[in-house]
Amino acid sequence: MITVHHLNDSRSQRVLWLLEELGLVYEVIRYQRDAKTMLAPPELRAIHPLGKSPVVDDGEARLAETGAIVEHLLDTHGGSALRPARGTAEGRRFTYWLHYAEGSAMTPLLLKLIFSQIPKRAPLLARPVAKGIARGMNDRMIDPQLAAHTAYWEAELARSEWFAGDAFSAADIMMSFPVEAAGSRVGYGADKPRLKAFLARIHARPAYQRALERGGPYSYA
Repeated sequence: MITVHHLNDSRSQRVLWLLEELGLVYEVIRYQRDAKTMLAPPELRAIHPLGKSPVVDDGEARLAETGAIVEHLLDTHGGSALRPARGTAEGRRFTYWLHYAEGSAMTPLLLKLIFSQIPKRAPLLARPVAKGIARGMNDRMIDPQLAAHTAYWEAELARSEWFAGDAFSAADIMMSFPVEAAGSRVGYGADKPRLKAFLARIHARPAYQRALERGGPYSYA
Protein backbone atom coordinates (compact mmCIF):
# COMPACT_ATOMS: atom_id res chain seq x y z
CA MET A 1 0.00 0.00 0.00
CA ILE A 2 1.19 3.49 -0.86
CA THR A 3 0.82 6.00 1.98
CA VAL A 4 1.16 9.77 1.49
CA HIS A 5 1.99 11.93 4.49
CA HIS A 6 0.19 15.04 3.28
CA LEU A 7 0.45 18.59 4.63
CA ASN A 8 -2.30 21.03 3.76
CA ASP A 9 -1.43 23.77 1.24
CA SER A 10 1.84 22.13 0.32
CA ARG A 11 3.68 20.60 -2.57
CA SER A 12 2.44 17.16 -1.57
CA GLN A 13 -0.85 17.96 -3.35
CA ARG A 14 1.00 17.14 -6.57
CA VAL A 15 1.74 13.63 -5.35
CA LEU A 16 -1.95 12.99 -4.71
CA TRP A 17 -2.72 14.29 -8.19
CA LEU A 18 -0.11 12.02 -9.79
CA LEU A 19 -1.47 9.00 -7.94
CA GLU A 20 -4.96 9.82 -9.20
CA GLU A 21 -3.71 10.23 -12.78
CA LEU A 22 -2.03 6.83 -12.53
CA GLY A 23 -5.15 5.25 -11.02
CA LEU A 24 -3.25 3.84 -8.03
CA VAL A 25 -4.69 2.85 -4.68
CA TYR A 26 -3.24 4.85 -1.79
CA GLU A 27 -3.84 6.08 1.73
CA VAL A 28 -3.57 9.71 2.87
CA ILE A 29 -2.47 10.74 6.36
CA ARG A 30 -3.22 14.44 6.77
CA TYR A 31 -1.20 16.96 8.77
CA GLN A 32 -2.28 20.53 9.46
CA ARG A 33 -0.08 23.63 9.51
CA ASP A 34 0.12 25.74 12.66
CA ALA A 35 -2.41 28.54 12.15
CA LYS A 36 0.01 31.22 13.42
CA THR A 37 3.38 30.15 12.08
CA MET A 38 2.10 28.23 9.02
CA LEU A 39 4.79 25.64 9.78
CA ALA A 40 4.28 21.90 9.64
CA PRO A 41 3.37 20.20 12.92
CA PRO A 42 6.06 18.41 14.95
CA GLU A 43 4.39 15.05 14.19
CA LEU A 44 5.91 15.17 10.72
CA ARG A 45 9.41 15.03 12.26
CA ALA A 46 8.57 11.53 13.43
CA ILE A 47 8.15 10.63 9.76
CA HIS A 48 11.15 12.54 8.37
CA PRO A 49 13.87 14.41 10.30
CA LEU A 50 13.18 17.68 8.47
CA GLY A 51 9.47 17.54 9.26
CA LYS A 52 8.55 18.30 5.65
CA SER A 53 5.90 17.03 3.28
CA PRO A 54 5.50 15.14 1.03
CA VAL A 55 6.78 11.86 2.38
CA VAL A 56 5.59 8.66 0.75
CA ASP A 57 5.76 5.10 2.04
CA ASP A 58 5.65 2.51 -0.73
CA GLY A 59 6.13 -0.93 0.72
CA GLU A 60 9.49 -0.85 2.52
CA ALA A 61 10.60 2.34 0.75
CA ARG A 62 10.19 5.73 2.37
CA LEU A 63 10.77 8.65 0.04
CA ALA A 64 10.90 12.43 0.44
CA GLU A 65 11.32 15.28 -2.07
CA THR A 66 8.57 15.62 -4.65
CA GLY A 67 10.77 15.10 -7.69
CA ALA A 68 12.25 11.90 -6.28
CA ILE A 69 8.78 10.65 -5.36
CA VAL A 70 7.44 11.39 -8.85
CA GLU A 71 10.34 9.56 -10.49
CA HIS A 72 9.87 6.57 -8.16
CA LEU A 73 6.14 6.34 -8.82
CA LEU A 74 6.62 6.57 -12.57
CA ASP A 75 9.45 4.02 -12.56
CA THR A 76 7.66 1.60 -10.24
CA HIS A 77 4.00 1.99 -11.14
CA GLY A 78 3.71 4.23 -14.20
CA GLY A 79 5.13 2.25 -17.08
CA SER A 80 5.21 4.63 -20.04
CA ALA A 81 2.37 6.76 -18.72
CA LEU A 82 2.75 10.52 -18.17
CA ARG A 83 6.24 10.88 -19.61
CA PRO A 84 7.71 11.05 -23.11
CA ALA A 85 10.15 8.46 -24.37
CA ARG A 86 13.72 8.87 -23.13
CA GLY A 87 16.21 10.15 -25.67
CA THR A 88 13.63 12.27 -27.50
CA ALA A 89 13.42 16.06 -27.52
CA GLU A 90 10.25 15.80 -25.44
CA GLY A 91 12.00 13.42 -23.05
CA ARG A 92 14.77 15.95 -22.47
CA ARG A 93 12.25 18.73 -21.91
CA PHE A 94 10.42 16.46 -19.47
CA THR A 95 13.56 15.85 -17.40
CA TYR A 96 14.40 19.55 -17.44
CA TRP A 97 11.00 20.72 -16.17
CA LEU A 98 10.81 17.91 -13.63
CA HIS A 99 13.93 19.27 -11.93
CA TYR A 100 13.47 22.96 -12.72
CA ALA A 101 10.14 22.95 -10.83
CA GLU A 102 11.84 22.26 -7.49
CA GLY A 103 15.11 24.02 -8.32
CA SER A 104 15.14 27.34 -10.13
CA ALA A 105 11.39 27.94 -9.99
CA MET A 106 10.94 27.64 -6.24
CA THR A 107 13.82 29.87 -5.10
CA PRO A 108 12.21 33.28 -5.80
CA LEU A 109 8.83 32.00 -4.60
CA LEU A 110 10.31 30.92 -1.27
CA LEU A 111 12.12 34.26 -0.93
CA LYS A 112 8.84 36.07 -1.64
CA LEU A 113 7.16 34.09 1.12
CA ILE A 114 9.99 34.60 3.62
CA PHE A 115 10.26 38.34 3.09
CA SER A 116 6.48 38.71 3.38
CA GLN A 117 6.76 37.23 6.89
CA ILE A 118 9.68 39.35 8.15
CA PRO A 119 7.66 42.50 8.99
CA LYS A 120 4.97 40.43 10.73
CA ARG A 121 7.48 38.63 12.94
CA ALA A 122 9.75 41.56 13.75
CA PRO A 123 9.43 43.27 17.17
CA LEU A 124 6.86 46.05 17.08
CA LEU A 125 9.41 48.88 17.23
CA ALA A 126 11.48 47.33 14.47
CA ARG A 127 8.60 46.76 12.06
CA PRO A 128 9.01 50.00 10.06
CA VAL A 129 12.65 49.09 9.39
CA ALA A 130 11.72 45.46 8.63
CA LYS A 131 9.04 46.63 6.18
CA GLY A 132 11.58 48.83 4.42
CA ILE A 133 14.08 45.99 4.11
CA ALA A 134 11.44 43.57 2.84
CA ARG A 135 10.10 46.11 0.34
CA GLY A 136 13.61 46.84 -0.93
CA MET A 137 14.43 43.16 -1.41
CA ASN A 138 11.14 42.58 -3.20
CA ASP A 139 11.53 45.59 -5.49
CA ARG A 140 15.20 45.10 -6.38
CA MET A 141 15.67 41.34 -6.37
CA ILE A 142 12.70 39.04 -5.80
CA ASP A 143 9.97 40.58 -7.98
CA PRO A 144 12.28 41.01 -11.01
CA GLN A 145 13.26 37.34 -10.70
CA LEU A 146 9.63 36.27 -10.48
CA ALA A 147 8.81 38.41 -13.51
CA ALA A 148 11.63 36.75 -15.46
CA HIS A 149 10.52 33.24 -14.52
CA THR A 150 6.83 33.76 -15.26
CA ALA A 151 7.68 35.37 -18.61
CA TYR A 152 9.82 32.31 -19.36
CA TRP A 153 6.92 29.97 -18.52
CA GLU A 154 4.57 31.97 -20.71
CA ALA A 155 7.01 31.79 -23.62
CA GLU A 156 7.54 28.05 -23.18
CA LEU A 157 3.79 27.41 -23.27
CA ALA A 158 3.74 29.20 -26.62
CA ARG A 159 5.89 26.36 -27.96
CA SER A 160 3.39 23.68 -26.94
CA GLU A 161 0.25 23.35 -24.86
CA TRP A 162 2.11 21.46 -22.11
CA PHE A 163 5.57 22.00 -20.65
CA ALA A 164 7.20 18.89 -22.13
CA GLY A 165 5.41 18.90 -25.47
CA ASP A 166 1.97 18.41 -26.95
CA ALA A 167 0.96 15.72 -24.44
CA PHE A 168 0.16 16.20 -20.76
CA SER A 169 2.87 14.68 -18.54
CA ALA A 170 4.12 14.50 -14.98
CA ALA A 171 6.26 17.56 -15.79
CA ASP A 172 3.01 19.54 -15.82
CA ILE A 173 2.11 18.10 -12.44
CA MET A 174 5.49 19.20 -11.10
CA MET A 175 5.14 22.68 -12.60
CA SER A 176 1.62 23.11 -11.25
CA PHE A 177 2.75 24.25 -7.80
CA PRO A 178 5.15 27.00 -8.92
CA VAL A 179 2.63 28.24 -11.48
CA GLU A 180 -0.17 28.21 -8.90
CA ALA A 181 1.99 29.82 -6.21
CA ALA A 182 3.23 32.58 -8.51
CA GLY A 183 -0.33 33.27 -9.60
CA SER A 184 -1.34 33.59 -5.96
CA ARG A 185 1.60 35.79 -4.91
CA VAL A 186 2.11 38.08 -7.91
CA GLY A 187 -0.89 37.39 -10.15
CA TYR A 188 -1.15 36.94 -13.91
CA GLY A 189 -2.32 39.88 -15.99
CA ALA A 190 -3.40 40.15 -19.59
CA ASP A 191 0.18 39.47 -20.68
CA LYS A 192 0.04 35.90 -19.31
CA PRO A 193 -2.90 34.29 -21.14
CA ARG A 194 -1.15 30.94 -21.60
CA LEU A 195 -0.39 30.57 -17.88
CA LYS A 196 -4.01 31.34 -17.07
CA ALA A 197 -5.13 28.79 -19.66
CA PHE A 198 -2.69 26.23 -18.23
CA LEU A 199 -4.19 26.65 -14.76
CA ALA A 200 -7.71 26.32 -16.15
CA ARG A 201 -6.77 23.11 -17.97
CA ILE A 202 -5.14 21.41 -15.00
CA HIS A 203 -7.84 22.46 -12.53
CA ALA A 204 -10.49 20.98 -14.82
CA ARG A 205 -8.84 17.54 -14.96
CA PRO A 206 -10.93 14.91 -13.12
CA ALA A 207 -7.82 13.46 -11.44
CA TYR A 208 -6.92 16.93 -10.10
CA GLN A 209 -10.42 17.27 -8.66
CA ARG A 210 -10.25 13.81 -7.06
CA ALA A 211 -6.88 14.70 -5.51
CA LEU A 212 -8.47 17.78 -3.93
CA GLU A 213 -11.13 15.57 -2.37
CA ARG A 214 -8.46 13.30 -0.92
CA GLY A 215 -6.13 16.05 0.27
CA GLY A 216 -8.63 18.52 1.66
CA PRO A 217 -8.68 22.33 1.30
CA TYR A 218 -5.96 23.68 -0.97
CA SER A 219 -5.69 27.46 -1.24
CA TYR A 220 -3.92 27.52 -4.61
CA ALA A 221 -6.77 25.80 -6.43
